Amino acid sequence: VLMIDDDIAVREALGQSLELADLQPLLAGSFVEAKDHITSTFDGVIVTDIRMPGRDGFHVLDYATRIDPDLPVILLTGEGDIPMAVRAMEAGAHSFLEKPCAPSDLIETVRGALARRAEVLETRRGRLVSESGDAAARMLFGTSDLANALRDRVRAVARADGVVLVTGEPGSGTPKVAEVIHLLSSSSRHPFVKRAAAGLAPETLRLSIEESGAGTLYLDEVGALPMATQFLLAETLETSGCRVIAGTTRDLSGDVEQGRFNADLFYRLDLMRVRIPALRERTEDIPVLFRHYVALACEQANLKVPDIPSEIFGRLMAQDWPGNARALMNDAMRFALGLGETEETTGLGLSEQMARVEKSILIDALRKTQGNATEAAKRLKLPRKTFYDKLARHDVRAEDYRADDRPEG
Repeated sequence: VLMIDDDIAVREALGQSLELADLQPLLAGSFVEAKDHITSTFDGVIVTDIRMPGRDGFHVLDYATRIDPDLPVILLTGEGDIPMAVRAMEAGAHSFLEKPCAPSDLIETVRGALARRAEVLETRRGRLVSESGDAAARMLFGTSDLANALRDRVRAVARADGVVLVTGEPGSGTPKVAEVIHLLSSSSRHPFVKRAAAGLAPETLRLSIEESGAGTLYLDEVGALPMATQFLLAETLETSGCRVIAGTTRDLSGDVEQGRFNADLFYRLDLMRVRIPALRERTEDIPVLFRHYVALACEQANLKVPDIPSEIFGRLMAQDWPGNARALMNDAMRFALGLGETEETTGLGLSEQMARVEKSILIDALRKTQGNATEAAKRLKLPRKTFYDKLARHDVRAEDYRADDRPEG
């Protein structure tokens, strides 16, 4: 967050509020001091006072708009500056805040602007990569480390020639990931055949393999495959001409132990595994995905894409999303059609919503470091004591996320 204000006391106070919200402020006392940070690739937002000696906030807004029309600029206004702020918003400002500015208002507005900026940059990257035919970048959205790792894993698996097992929670999009693997593989010019495994008879499996030819056969929810068809699939995996990708939201290893799934087939399918992370593990991707789904819904319904208030992102990021991408897509469609907003956090105040978001960020850092609290604190750029205080406040235990202690699945 590039914070520009000639009043050092105000500048440092607002900067401290941003730091307490785990944001990264860049403090500048003038346009000249801030100018080098204002680029088309700047992945943050600008917060600037209007009344400053020399180059004022209007000049900052004009310069930023010329550099990148999609770079959010938030104006800080005094009581008498509101008419000017309204004119500035007509000229392209993201929003304005009246001084003195409450920290909660600042954080809420900045997070909304950051979400929009992330979506813009992700769209640009997707557009550039789509021109080179990268289906992973074109179809698998998100800016988080987990989203990047998923795309890298999909690309690597696609280059190899072998059976793939795609796993994820319900609604996470296993069929879509399977299709991306096919599109990136050497079999992309051949058919992509998708079959529901539940009730799939052996003869239907044979016909599906023939239909796939030199392409890909995707078996959705392979754990529901009838036992007789499981035996046939295990026998034909290595001799069929097509590539088989299996998807599941179940714990197949547990099904094997319970005798519900053929052990030989499981180990043949589990040659290369792609795990889709749950939304609650990558909350920073939720605004990007929600905007994408809203745009899709509006395109299908021939509607203008509406503005999405920043407070909606707070509610979205505060939810656990057990239905994952499918549930988020449904919510986006309801929003696009004007059928209501998210309901799970209705009645929660801003502080409660932000507490949920903060908790999810702490958990994500612990997952990435396998429960190493010291390393997690470094990743979040927090003093160790502050990090532990936050863990205690949210009743989160680092040891629950250590590699040896984490539950399967």
